Amino acid sequence: MAGPGGDMQWCFSQVKGAIDDDVAEADIISTVEFNQTGELLATGDKGGRVVIFQQEVENKNQPQFRSEYNVYSTFQSHEPEFDYLKSLEIEEKINKIRWLPQKNAAQFLLSTNDKTIKLWKISERDRRPEGYNLKEEDGRYKDPNTITSLRVPVLMPMDLMVEASPRRVFANAHTYHINSVSVNSDNETYLSADDLRINLWHLEITDRSFNIVDIKPANMEELTEVITAAEFHPHQCNTFVYSSSKGTIRLCDMRAAALCDKHSKLFEEPEDPSNRSFFSEIISSISDVKFSHNGRYMMTRDYLSVKIWDLSMESRPVETYQVHEYLRSKLCSLYENDCIFDKFECCWNGNDSVVMTGSYNNFFRMFDRGHRRDVTLEASRENSKPMQVLKPRKVCAGGKRKKDEISVDSLDFNKKILHTAWHPQDNIIAVATTNNLYIFQDKVN
Repeated sequence: MAGPGGDMQWCFSQVKGAIDDDVAEADIISTVEFNQTGELLATGDKGGRVVIFQQEVENKNQPQFRSEYNVYSTFQSHEPEFDYLKSLEIEEKINKIRWLPQKNAAQFLLSTNDKTIKLWKISERDRRPEGYNLKEEDGRYKDPNTITSLRVPVLMPMDLMVEASPRRVFANAHTYHINSVSVNSDNETYLSADDLRINLWHLEITDRSFNIVDIKPANMEELTEVITAAEFHPHQCNTFVYSSSKGTIRLCDMRAAALCDKHSKLFEEPEDPSNRSFFSEIISSISDVKFSHNGRYMMTRDYLSVKIWDLSMESRPVETYQVHEYLRSKLCSLYENDCIFDKFECCWNGNDSVVMTGSYNNFFRMFDRGHRRDVTLEASRENSKPMQVLKPRKVCAGGKRKKDEISVDSLDFNKKILHTAWHPQDNIIAVATTNNLYIFQDKVN
């Protein structure tokens, strides 16, 4: 990937997860998220578990191993439930994890499945109280008649324990499946979005939320689009966007009205008539929307491309990057095997100069905005020697295949990278294949 100082090379750093070919459904990774400093990296899976990795303190003698991440805490965030009124099973799968900015020694994160959002506190304990007056050290209560003197309890050192405790449970506010959670820049509120509604919550209040967007028609037969993703602006606490299955993005201002059914801006690109096909509507559905860190741009991901929009210009994106254009001729078979409905996410690097998103065959793509260069890399066990440089991959769409190219017909559509995350300050990326988490970093010269 081209960086400001020339070409950047990516190296393998670590891989987490079992090597077996038999993947348990519960182990499939469903979300990946760095915290604001990049010191912690959280993953959620289909089994309702959250695993947090912590970056080891940099070793001054071996700077090339600076990004070693080790397991910090693992906890069961959600359990499978059953909605008796609707006779529906509620999966425990974690749809999204969002970190809250750190205010004290503890860390807080929001995790959500299809229906319930939970606020978790992750705290460390390395001391325990000893010398109780009314209790023995093993916890049994003493006979008060045997107590002849008063002791002052003391805190004694102990092995470090990381505890995860649920502080708030935000339930019963969504009729449909939650697809997005986004923390506001005021650090007091957050939004949650499902297929037809967006709710605004206060982090301290669990028994009520405000409905700020409702696109449900009076007659469900008139339903033409659903909400696919929503996010707050990183600096303006009154502004948020949501994307739809029709390929539009609406920007709303909460100062204008309590119910933001009327958008302030509508971002939509006119369709190219030459590319019109039976699948046009499906592939134009937006699977992810992310604001840039500086708040000036937003990025959207549809099935075949990544688009960068300037918030000041609604008519068309300022940049469009083709992720896997060679699949356009394969849409019929992708429709038959349901891959056309896969929801790929996208992410920015720390200074908004590079964007990254996933593809099939465990490929992931990076686009350098300044140099207009792109690269395809692969997350695989074959390239998993420490500090091994990743070789760029090329896909041959047709015609004569060159030596290092892969034919589009030999791509494995069961291997896909839907979830990626970029460290907010360093060139360290986390890429989730089915049940493995790969961590790559730029080569230190």
